[in-house]
Amino acid sequence: MSKVEQVKFCVRCGAATRLEEKFGAVRPICPTCGWICFIDPKVAAAVLIEQDRRVLLVRRVNEPFRGLWTLPAGFINGGEDPAQAAMRECLEETNLIVTVKRVLDVIAGREHQRGADFVIIYQAEIVSGEIVPADDADAADWFAYDALPPLAFEATQKILNRMR
Repeated sequence: MSKVEQVKFCVRCGAATRLEEKFGAVRPICPTCGWICFIDPKVAAAVLIEQDRRVLLVRRVNEPFRGLWTLPAGFINGGEDPAQAAMRECLEETNLIVTVKRVLDVIAGREHQRGADFVIIYQAEIVSGEIVPADDADAADWFAYDALPPLAFEATQKILNRMR
């Protein structure tokens, strides 16, 4: 069942919605108050940190892709600056305080049901801290580009291939 089909009731008045073509797509519409549901994309932010031609990766403790490696990353909260979200996620997963330098890429494409529709990947530098994996990472380590561990996401693979 698609996200559109999951919206059964109006968030404003509680009336049952119906699916109609509106603004170029089929959307849940409230026949009572006229509310139109627009499914917002989920957006994540990640940091790519390099030292001595090695990249910092974290190992996932949660499904999907438990035990595989990825960039420090996570979802952006509503109203949160994406760069701040990337720095927050890095701190939560690695205990490192970083500063964002620039956007490296924005990669589109949901890779699993609960995943992001877009991942904003920032180049970042360490300001302070010692690596201590936490939150949804059980390990964090540096890897040479020619000796990467098994990776969790295509978005991670794409950006790492680009940076080689």
